[in-house]
Amino acid sequence: MMKIDSAIRAKILSEALPYMQTYNGKFIVVKYGGHAMVNDNLSDKFAQNIVMLHHAGMFPIVVHGGGPQIGENLKSQGVESKFHNGLRITDRETIKVVEKVLYEIINAKIVQNIKNFGGKSISLSGNKDSIIFAKKLTDILETDSNIEKIIDLGFVGEPELINPEIIINECMKGNIPVITPLGIGKDNITYNINADTAAGSIASSLDAKRLLMLTDVAGVIDENKNLINELSIDLAKKLIKKGVIQGGMIPKITTCIDAIKNGVEKAVILDGRVENAVILELFTEEGLGTLINN
Repeated sequence: MMKIDSAIRAKILSEALPYMQTYNGKFIVVKYGGHAMVNDNLSDKFAQNIVMLHHAGMFPIVVHGGGPQIGENLKSQGVESKFHNGLRITDRETIKVVEKVLYEIINAKIVQNIKNFGGKSISLSGNKDSIIFAKKLTDILETDSNIEKIIDLGFVGEPELINPEIIINECMKGNIPVITPLGIGKDNITYNINADTAAGSIASSLDAKRLLMLTDVAGVIDENKNLINELSIDLAKKLIKKGVIQGGMIPKITTCIDAIKNGVEKAVILDGRVENAVILELFTEEGLGTLINN
């Protein structure tokens, strides 16, 4: 049994070498959220994986979410969370809670976890560190009478401009940036940014080698409920039109497509519920999720 285990380990390690060489010195942006962030074992494995990327010569950047934690915090204060098309309607009081939970609690925990496994990490916030310059996001709802109604989402924004300078500088200093998806708008207004969108925009600004989107599903599933290992942009658009890609997967795929069109080499939707998902995707021939490219 030991011989079989040793052979498997040797195969995995030898298989990883060309991928390490491919990604050496490249930016790898990882959107971190979902089950992988709230399960202690998975969060430890994630931190280990990120440290491993760094020691293998890459520049990993983590952009995290935190919707469930924000919801729990608001609930404990007796505040009901309201959503529109998956976006949290964020009033003046809610944005204060969002900023506190995302930056002071979640971001700090991720940074400490990375440090616990030997990595040098630093907390960055899209608004405080002038990384994400945002504009207010509104949505348009068509009523039964075909009258368009503008939905005010409050302090919800979308990236207008990304300044990658501080991210690059921290990477060059040997740090692993962990970024909170908050943006700064005109008159110093703080906006809550969807973490997927923030990660895609940051990856584009860095011309990242890979954008990894951790989710709570295996990846993109076809009509027969099988995992699609690789998708071109054209095929992805066709599957959205046919209704094969639907629901919450549509904005994730759209984010990946936009990122690729704006400088990212390839993007991957992968299952964050799997231990070591990040290194399995990057360092093995089979990969783990759905790879999206031109």
